[in-house]
Amino acid sequence: MKVLVVGGGGREHAIVWKVAQSKKVDKIYCAPGNAGISELAECVDIGAMEFDKLAAFAKEKEIDLTIVGMDDPLVGGIIDVFEKNGLRAFGPRKNAAILEGSKAFSKDLMIKYNIPTADYKNFTDAEEAKKYLETSKYPIVLKADGLALGKGVLICKTKEEAMEGVKTIMQDKQFGSAGDTLVVEEFLTGREVSVLSFVDGKTIKIMTSAQDHKRAKDNDEGLNTGGMGTFSPSPFYTKEVDEFCKKYIYKQTVEAMAKEGREFKGIIFFGLILTKDGPRVLEYNARFGDPETQVVLPRMKNDIVDLFEACIDGTLENIELEFEDNAAVCVMLASDGYPEKYEKGFEITGLENFKGKDGYFAFHSGTKLKDGKVVTNGGRVLGITATGENLKQARSNAYEATKLVDFKNKYMRNDIGKAIDEA
Repeated sequence: MKVLVVGGGGREHAIVWKVAQSKKVDKIYCAPGNAGISELAECVDIGAMEFDKLAAFAKEKEIDLTIVGMDDPLVGGIIDVFEKNGLRAFGPRKNAAILEGSKAFSKDLMIKYNIPTADYKNFTDAEEAKKYLETSKYPIVLKADGLALGKGVLICKTKEEAMEGVKTIMQDKQFGSAGDTLVVEEFLTGREVSVLSFVDGKTIKIMTSAQDHKRAKDNDEGLNTGGMGTFSPSPFYTKEVDEFCKKYIYKQTVEAMAKEGREFKGIIFFGLILTKDGPRVLEYNARFGDPETQVVLPRMKNDIVDLFEACIDGTLENIELEFEDNAAVCVMLASDGYPEKYEKGFEITGLENFKGKDGYFAFHSGTKLKDGKVVTNGGRVLGITATGENLKQARSNAYEATKLVDFKNKYMRNDIGKAIDEA
């Protein structure tokens, strides 16, 4: 079986790594891929948004299954293009990927179908939004409606910050057209938990829980990023929380999308917050999380290709999803200055130290090959992941593993998984 993975980050490296373990798979291609992925797959120089070129490549190479890792192509309709070309592809169609593509849509959906979430209001006019914020309760959350690389969310502690936030998102267009509509949302407090799931249109299978660290600096300070590290499972995602979410959130979301004529097949990522009044949905994503995937997939027992195919074919109910009784922690090694200005092109040394080291992984996020050497090529460079018998051991292993590699301007948070100590 020939497989094509679309994307070139740490999430896609983890997906390729997992697909490579399948007995069904003979050959993997990845477009565009990165230096780490190139060790497991043949990288193809086609961009993730070049749908027609990707479909033509899949036809030419007789690809049996295409897996789309990234949000932009899914929201842009890549699955529809592949299906029109008679190609099998994993991920939601455009009309279902709107679950992530529009925060205003997803908030409206939750309210319509009584899925627990924060109170909110949508705005398309900056002055109207500012008028509303004059009398709002603070802190408050501002969200750009569309895709913004995980950075289009501002938590505003004062009215002044909120007014500046409206200007940033709606008037200065810092996130481009993603800020044409603004979601103003009630600020909720509690532990955040990420839960990924496989969906085949009607059946939903929940993966193990994880927790991301969004802020750039220790103690959750600094700017929002694409994610600076994760751990799995979350000790705060208890059996009671799981039962509540299964009853009031997970199934309801899949059924709501079906009722709206937007059958969802693929991955639904539930961004939850555990408030004193119970779990609430903060956001949906329509694909694997990054860097959640880097801690969830190393713990998965199943052949992932079976799951991809079951989601496409509508046979997910026949699969028992299983995870190891262990833990994993991922620490992102970034370029100093991320998520703002940073330099790239520095050689990465020590990657060979991960070869044959069971339970230790260096998932490449922003790397490329240059003159036979692996160099930095992004803000987030490597997702250093380690497993352990429990979270404390996995955390210790992951931080030890960060010492195995080096590059100029290497930066990381030193408190990934610190919350474990409070569990």
